[in-house]
Amino acid sequence: MARSGTKAAVVLCMDVGFAMSNSFPGEESPFELAKKVMTMFVQRQVFAESKDEIALVLFGTDGTKNALAHEDQYQNITVHRHLMLPDFDLLEDIESRIQPGSQQADFLDALVVCMDVIQQETVGKKFEKRHIEVFTDLSSPFSKDQLDAILHNLRKSSITLQFFLPFPIGKEDGTGDGGDDNLRLDHHGPSFPLKEITEQQKEGIRMVKRVMMALEGEDGLDEIYSFSESLRQLCVFKKTEKSSMAWSCQLTIGSNLSIRIVAYKSIQQGTAKKSWTVVDARTLKKEDIRKETVYCLNDDDETEVPKEDTIQGFRYGSDIIPFSKVDEEQMKYKSEGKCFSVLGFCRSSQIHRKYYMGNQVLKVFAAKDDEAAAVALSSLIHALDELHMVAIVRYAYSKISNPQVGVAFPYIKDTYECLVYVQLPFMEDLRQYMFPSLKNNKKFIPTEAQLSAVDALIDSMSLVKEDEEEGRIEDLFPNTKIPNPQFQRLFQCLLCRALHPQKPLPTIQQHILNMLDPPTEVTARCQIPLSKIKTLFPLTEVIKKKDQVTAQDIFQDNHEEGPTSKKLKTEEGGDHFSLSSLAEGRVTRVGSVNPAENFRTLVRQKTSSFEEASHQLINHIEQFLDTNETLYFMKSMDCIRAFREEAIQCSEEQRFNDFLKALREKVESKQLNHFWEIVFQDGITLITKDEASGSSVTAEEAQKFLAPKENPSEDTAAALEEGGDVDDLLDLI
Repeated sequence: MARSGTKAAVVLCMDVGFAMSNSFPGEESPFELAKKVMTMFVQRQVFAESKDEIALVLFGTDGTKNALAHEDQYQNITVHRHLMLPDFDLLEDIESRIQPGSQQADFLDALVVCMDVIQQETVGKKFEKRHIEVFTDLSSPFSKDQLDAILHNLRKSSITLQFFLPFPIGKEDGTGDGGDDNLRLDHHGPSFPLKEITEQQKEGIRMVKRVMMALEGEDGLDEIYSFSESLRQLCVFKKTEKSSMAWSCQLTIGSNLSIRIVAYKSIQQGTAKKSWTVVDARTLKKEDIRKETVYCLNDDDETEVPKEDTIQGFRYGSDIIPFSKVDEEQMKYKSEGKCFSVLGFCRSSQIHRKYYMGNQVLKVFAAKDDEAAAVALSSLIHALDELHMVAIVRYAYSKISNPQVGVAFPYIKDTYECLVYVQLPFMEDLRQYMFPSLKNNKKFIPTEAQLSAVDALIDSMSLVKEDEEEGRIEDLFPNTKIPNPQFQRLFQCLLCRALHPQKPLPTIQQHILNMLDPPTEVTARCQIPLSKIKTLFPLTEVIKKKDQVTAQDIFQDNHEEGPTSKKLKTEEGGDHFSLSSLAEGRVTRVGSVNPAENFRTLVRQKTSSFEEASHQLINHIEQFLDTNETLYFMKSMDCIRAFREEAIQCSEEQRFNDFLKALREKVESKQLNHFWEIVFQDGITLITKDEASGSSVTAEEAQKFLAPKENPSEDTAAALEEGGDVDDLLDLI
């Protein structure tokens, strides 16, 4: 097919004569295969947003429609579509509107018509390439009277040819296929057996070879393809064609050294083009949909607010911080302009691969036609390479871009040399994780046999094949030649929906699924190591010790009394189960979200000492009291209850009693009498010797402890709260 990277005028010339519909039982006809090849070629051009223009010429049609037709000349040849950008209309024409004809036409005459289309319709347009692709089974008679004139005009107009036939044609033995290097997918061998061909087809093959040899010599035979090989090569959608734009800047080192450079994007993360838009479901027109945005207050009347009376707000926690347009402009980073400034140098070994980030890689060259810049940059590149150093640079694309810190390391090839820039992280970009070592647990230390088995598995799954004799390395999984399966699936679905609006979307094509499968050579090679791994690392089913907890157990009434609830508590050791405990996972400390449950878990599972857990719990209780809010008072009460219950169970009654006495003193000093009223109403007091043998507190002493102390200043405080001596207060102010 036509090469990418330059604008081309392409004419698809298809034979629709009656012989094209003939086929062997169980096989598709050459007519259908030719339509498939053309469809795949055009759809690749459509989704690649190619600037190539495509025309379609049919020969063997029942009618005649071309500018050269006169009397009995150039009959049964139709220019179905003139040169224009490919679109879904062309795809629909190829799929449903092109039908087999009942006539035959000379394919050399069709070539002349195609040449005329190119010559007439490229006037005033700039095309770097002109190209004709012929799809035929060579069954139609042809006349070679004008062959020399045809070849002369093809050379004069710089028009290239490609032929697509139902059968493969080799250079010598009549078998095999050539292929386009840009489209080759490493599929080998024809998928269809070579059938008996007619004498007319043999004569056509000799004519095709003669034409291609005359135009391009021996290499011309590589431009003759079979339908089967073309289908395999064209099954992948092309990526969107984008030209790389040069970024001009000054590479600065200090204040005195400046080198003119240009940078190009060498690698950039591909993203699907976001072209989704809302249209009317019936008319499929965007113009029939009108959007209106209205701003309203969150009140009962939903009062409408003009847009000019609104302002942006940044949500920070529970607060919204207003930000005007003026604030936004002042906040934006402003620099003097684009920048590529060297901050310093360091050893290349200090820049680890894990620090590479960003979504692009830049290659930096000296400015074109600037010999001084080329010499200076080349000296810098070679110096970095010889010293095993890299440059740390500050990079800003433009004056409105946020600056980056990156690394520029030397890259020297036989044909060119440059600096390669990759972005490095700032402090906020790093994520630090700490994991315990597996060596601390003897159960996790592998044996020598297990280590050897894993080593053998890694070796067998190597995706690099080395030929020591020839010193050649072969990549068995060339990821840079594998298209993104996401894009392939998207284009497949878009094409189906465009051509068949009512049909369900097709399943994922098998060749898309096969792209990410491991190479068959690797799969076969790793079977023995995998069997050893399976033997040395046996899997055993873990049987849960506890019965599965059901929803009924979770949401049952906690105050249910009777033998059932008592039995459940006895069997589970009194463990408290809740949905919050499921969300928290493994508890390692007393948190502020559910401190009472965390405390119970730590004490019962003995992951922390009672002293440490109670200390964490007391800290949270004090923090809750400092808020002086009823909601947190109730949370403190839950903590105190949990502390009291667990202290009795663990014989730590003295620790709880000391805490409660200290708590009362703190409450009195901070005048949190309303909190102590809650404690009094709930009857939470000191642990008595009737509850725990280690306590020396009697029931009477515990009851007296709860009683509020008389405070003579309360009446005065109440008077201030009710009326307040406002005049005296104003005098003080």
